[in-house]
Amino acid sequence: MKKILQLLAVLVLLAAGATWLATGANRGWTKTSVMVRTLDPVTGIEGITYDKKFLPGVDFLGAALGGAALLAGTSFFFRKPKLNQQQNNH
Repeated sequence: MKKILQLLAVLVLLAAGATWLATGANRGWTKTSVMVRTLDPVTGIEGITYDKKFLPGVDFLGAALGGAALLAGTSFFFRKPKLNQQQNNH
């Protein structure tokens, strides 16, 4: 159980890092919408619209690090099973 929790902690960190990098490595806070400048083709006036898009930020990485630390810390509560004396004699 100890190794499973530690492996799961590493997988959480790797998945969060890969997601953060794949979505643009936003070094700010997590965003759920992105500002897009648009140009009206008739009048030529520039406007701003917002598109819904998820961009994980450093708070996303911090939460993943906290979750991984919790998993790894929990793994320390599990001990290795002790071998019986009969198994040691062989």
